[in-house]
Amino acid sequence: MSPPQNTIRIAAALIRNEAGHVLLVRKRGTSFFMQPGGKIEPQETPRRALARELWEELRLSIDEALPRYLGKFVAPAAGEEDRLVEAETFDMTITSPVAPAAEIEDIAWVDPFALPHLSLAALSRDHILPLARKTAA
Repeated sequence: MSPPQNTIRIAAALIRNEAGHVLLVRKRGTSFFMQPGGKIEPQETPRRALARELWEELRLSIDEALPRYLGKFVAPAAGEEDRLVEAETFDMTITSPVAPAAEIEDIAWVDPFALPHLSLAALSRDHILPLARKTAA
């Protein structure tokens, strides 16, 4: 069953570093910080989409089997009125460096227990960061 037409189907990552900080990205031309990831192409699995997007956006190469599946979350799309994102969400910890690439203009590592002074996408604010706090080691 496919999502409604006003829904954007994405794969998103809750990426933590060894200090427990969570990675957020900001796309060029937007003011919202959000989870790395992106649209799932037709016939593409969420894991494959995540691996592709992480490489395109951050030059981060991952084994598709590495991220742990957290669930599917729905939220209003950042900057797209009357649209929703349906996010297949995965959790992983990395030790390798990342750098903005493709459409990513900025990255931020944030403490999930401190409210960042950043404009956050609803998916990150309402679902991913609370989940990061709940599942912190």
